[in-house]
Amino acid sequence: MALASTSHVTVAAETQGEASPDATITNRVDVLVVGGGTAGTIAAIQAGRAGAKTMLVERGSQLGGTMTTGGVAFPGLFDAWGKQVIAGIGWELVRESVELDGGELPNFAKVPQRHWQNQVYTNQFLYAILAEEKCHEAGVELAYYEFPQAAKRVADGWQVDCVGFGTQRRILCKQIIDCTGGAEVVGMLGFDRLREEVRQPGSMLFKIGEEHQPGREQVHRLYVHGADSSNSRTVTQANLTGRRSVLAKVRAEKKRLMHLQPETGFRESYRIVGETMVTVNDYTSGRQFDDAISNAFYPVDLHTKTGVRPKPLKPGTVPTIPLGALIPKGSRDLIVAGRCLCSDQLANSGLRVQASCMGMGQAAGVAASLAAQTGTTPMEVPLAEIHKVLREHGAIIPGKA
Repeated sequence: MALASTSHVTVAAETQGEASPDATITNRVDVLVVGGGTAGTIAAIQAGRAGAKTMLVERGSQLGGTMTTGGVAFPGLFDAWGKQVIAGIGWELVRESVELDGGELPNFAKVPQRHWQNQVYTNQFLYAILAEEKCHEAGVELAYYEFPQAAKRVADGWQVDCVGFGTQRRILCKQIIDCTGGAEVVGMLGFDRLREEVRQPGSMLFKIGEEHQPGREQVHRLYVHGADSSNSRTVTQANLTGRRSVLAKVRAEKKRLMHLQPETGFRESYRIVGETMVTVNDYTSGRQFDDAISNAFYPVDLHTKTGVRPKPLKPGTVPTIPLGALIPKGSRDLIVAGRCLCSDQLANSGLRVQASCMGMGQAAGVAASLAAQTGTTPMEVPLAEIHKVLREHGAIIPGKA
């Protein structure tokens, strides 16, 4: 049985789910990526390209996270001090989405006066569907509207039970990559996490008065103070608060609402307690970690109730991200990528941006796929092997830009 759309595209029904609406679908994969945001999308594509049977579970309706659902479609920073320092799959996806949209890429040879001048204007709608295409080409199986409810150790890895409306799914995997933004699987498994009592505000993105031009401009934004992405109840409250604020602004300014993102964009949530913590001194000094797997570059960018005053890095400084900051302390067969890496709040305010998260995601995808293929754990995969595969897939190795 198939369903046909008005555009004559045919969607085949998933036969394994037809037996009974109460049946549990079982998937056996090498690598499970949880969370299809900025880091998770890249992690899944990389794991698939590296030969691992990969599945990506995402609670929402599309890939991209902050880039797409959150609307921060101006990622950065891929360059520092006149040269590109982050490349690989994330840059490939950003570059292709800009080129397909007829947009312009920044000149990385030119050092901008303000950091945001080298952020890349990206069409969020194209980015999301190009990401799906790249997942398909890499053999990544996508599961939208689903999220883990339980996870436990089994003989050869993990059993992760997910639920969506009308769907129960059991995933048996060798490695998990947690890209949920708040290390939610890490918390579910009982490993330690940390977060601040006072977190950075979220932002609701919108446009009033004039039509929004995707891929050509930034949009308007309002802070959502107290925004908390750790559960559905607090996300609901953040969204309601953000939308009320937008509505009040429309009424006050008597202008048309031309664009509104479906969700609040969140800056900060739980972070893991990892094998290595990146401190603000590590970040601002450009410490070259012995197990560095990706570069990062952005000002220290802590948002508060009074706004934000970015603190630029000193000329020539390029921070690095160690593999140990992606590994929950004492864990095996588990790695994270994205803003939930192990770092203090000030370092995280610079590390959480999209290009850095893409670099982390690609490195996590390599480490997890190699660990699955060799029967070891990401922390024990030789660093030289991780670097070798990253180079093969276009990434820039720290110190080699």
